[in-house]
Amino acid sequence: MRTFPAIDPLKAALDQRRPLDAAIVRNLREDLIVRWTYHSNAIEGNTLTLRETKVVLEGITVGGKPLKDHLEAVNHRDAILLLEDYVQKAEPLSEWTIKSLHQLILKGLDDDNAGRYRTVNVRIAGASHLPPDQVMVPELMERIIAWYHDEAMALHPVERAARVHSDFVKIHPFVDGNGRTSRLLMNLELMKAGYPAAVLPVEKRLAYYEALDADHAEGKREPFVALTAEVVRESFRPYWHALGLDWEVEV
Repeated sequence: MRTFPAIDPLKAALDQRRPLDAAIVRNLREDLIVRWTYHSNAIEGNTLTLRETKVVLEGITVGGKPLKDHLEAVNHRDAILLLEDYVQKAEPLSEWTIKSLHQLILKGLDDDNAGRYRTVNVRIAGASHLPPDQVMVPELMERIIAWYHDEAMALHPVERAARVHSDFVKIHPFVDGNGRTSRLLMNLELMKAGYPAAVLPVEKRLAYYEALDADHAEGKREPFVALTAEVVRESFRPYWHALGLDWEVEV
């Protein structure tokens, strides 16, 4: 199993301080849900700002913003809540967990396709990679699950999370909502392994798309694994702040 020298000491240091105070956990979780929802939706074109996302999740309508953007925020929050339940139960990756998360992402937006594999061929705008023919989707998803149970557990959790994320997007099994679902699946793996959820910031959208395309079109996995490791490392920063630790000091 490969190591991640910039991450492994952080994980060990956080584990040593667990269990954390309940108030710290609650505050970190509330902040995470808002940031994760904002950034994941913004990557896909949602126009709500971080602050607007927060008030929408509190039940307030933002004037001048489409209903679709409001629904995407609430749906993503609900998908995180379901994911937390899966983490608590140490739910292994399965087609059922994937479809259940996706069903919430598209709830009220495209109920005909929510939780259902695509039956049409699609293209990813701006990408070199062409997703597989729709008739191949069920078989390819079965292969991902078989790989997960046969080989994935031998990988470092960060690499496993990156592989699940990228391999899922490569298949692009749904008509819409693949990106948000893939980022949920990445964090399902990280959180089950005791890592904080990693939020991929919208500011890294171009690097994110380029790393995925390098993996899918050229078979170069390392750029996406490296990008994943970078955002995983950053996911520890809020914990250091909450615990009053100096982030700049070597662990």
